[in-house]
Amino acid sequence: MSKVTASGVPATETIPILDFGSQYTQLIARRIRELGAFSLLVAPDTDLETIRGLNPKGIILSGGPSSVNEAGAPTCDPGILDLGVPVLGICYGMQLGCELLGGTVESSSTREFGRAQLEIGDSDGLLAGIPARTSVWMSHGDQVTGLSDAFESVASTSTCPYAAIRHRDSSFWGVQFHPEVTHTPHGVDILRNFLFGICECSGNWRMSEYLDAECARVKEQVGDDRVICGLSGGVDSSVVAALLQRAIGDRLTCIFVDNGLLRKNERELVETTFRGHFDIDLRVVDAADEFLADLKGIDDPQEKRRRIGHRFITVFQQEARKVEAEPSRYGKARFLAQGTLYPDVIESGHSLAGTAANIKLHHNVGGLPEELGFELVEPLRDLFKDEVRTLGEVLGLPPAIVWRHPFPGPGLAVRVLGDITIDKLDLLRDCDEILLEEIVANELYRSTNQVFTVLLPVRSVGVMGDGRTYDNVVAVRAVETQDFMTADWARLPYGVLASISNRIINEVTGVNRVVYDISSKPPATIEWE
Repeated sequence: MSKVTASGVPATETIPILDFGSQYTQLIARRIRELGAFSLLVAPDTDLETIRGLNPKGIILSGGPSSVNEAGAPTCDPGILDLGVPVLGICYGMQLGCELLGGTVESSSTREFGRAQLEIGDSDGLLAGIPARTSVWMSHGDQVTGLSDAFESVASTSTCPYAAIRHRDSSFWGVQFHPEVTHTPHGVDILRNFLFGICECSGNWRMSEYLDAECARVKEQVGDDRVICGLSGGVDSSVVAALLQRAIGDRLTCIFVDNGLLRKNERELVETTFRGHFDIDLRVVDAADEFLADLKGIDDPQEKRRRIGHRFITVFQQEARKVEAEPSRYGKARFLAQGTLYPDVIESGHSLAGTAANIKLHHNVGGLPEELGFELVEPLRDLFKDEVRTLGEVLGLPPAIVWRHPFPGPGLAVRVLGDITIDKLDLLRDCDEILLEEIVANELYRSTNQVFTVLLPVRSVGVMGDGRTYDNVVAVRAVETQDFMTADWARLPYGVLASISNRIINEVTGVNRVVYDISSKPPATIEWE
């Protein structure tokens, strides 16, 4: 196991990834970790000494939406190419590296978006073992048009003569395509070649090292003070709580907020689990009336999220004052822990380069009031959902928690489309309970990644018995995904869908039609709001 530095970064086998704003950047980090090396996202303007201090085995320059020819386009210290370690540029990163080494980048008359056929001219090094003709995923408007004799083109497409290149003197490699996405079938093999054939990594890094590193980082950040953790009972907050307890022990206080937007019996489950089975200081706050009052008459999903986020922080501030007022041998409660994941970060428009596009607002990464009063502790901020589950297993959490499906921070407020009322929430809770019962009974819970019902803002005509009905329509959503960045709708058996529909319509008063959502992400999102 690698030693851990004071900053919480493993002392060996580190691959810093300079983030130039691509929404695929964290996929690169994930692929590197899966291959057994520690990856770390850093801002592109990070100074050379800081990068050298990470003891990198190699460096990756990510893609990004900018053009290297634009004024103010993100760049990096050219000295990175002279550190004596291999550098791999991907898309924008390749263009930037080539420009820094004297190449020319221009806007292409023929842009490539989507699959392209790569013709490999040199199968050594980065492309070792890759078929001579293979599919890759392109997404670029600019491309390299001129290189010095120090460069060599090792692969091309019909419209891109420099689809993969290497620089003989500086150990710089570049690919115009995205090897990190699943649409490039041999992309992981290319990254493996970079790590083990070029950077000579050993591949010994594991999630247990991330745990050790993050515990060390949290200890350094928190010092002798206390941390308040928002505990929902979902896998993210549960893993955060378990990690923090390991890192700082009794200086952790967990607060569970009943916002009135929870699933059926959610509050009881959290209290039983964490008070009965974990030695955690858990405080439960009943704030349902306040949240529902804030949401009265509000149907815009972004405004719902903003209001819920603001109330969430207000409740935490009030409860924190009570915690601070209690006699304690520990310091002030200065920190708020959150289960923010990387998909939350990039979907909210946050990237180290500051250039990712905003898709939707998450109340735990955006829209926080200035009077927050806490410093954030986010130990999962660099992880995808599947990595969080792996970390939970390393921490020894029970499978029932580790494999629990995610539940959105704003709760049922973003699954009741339109304005929120108690009657609508109760109706949706009953539908959701039936859906999950059927999914579990048919042993589909572990093969799906998120399953829920949505109350639509429409009514439909139906017939029950001898009478006409005009009642609510409920949508069922079930998806399969690895990282929640992309997702496909789950092909549930027709018999299971029939049972779900029949039970909801027969057992939930006010519903006469059930529909199944067969949209993938993208273009849709997993949640409806």
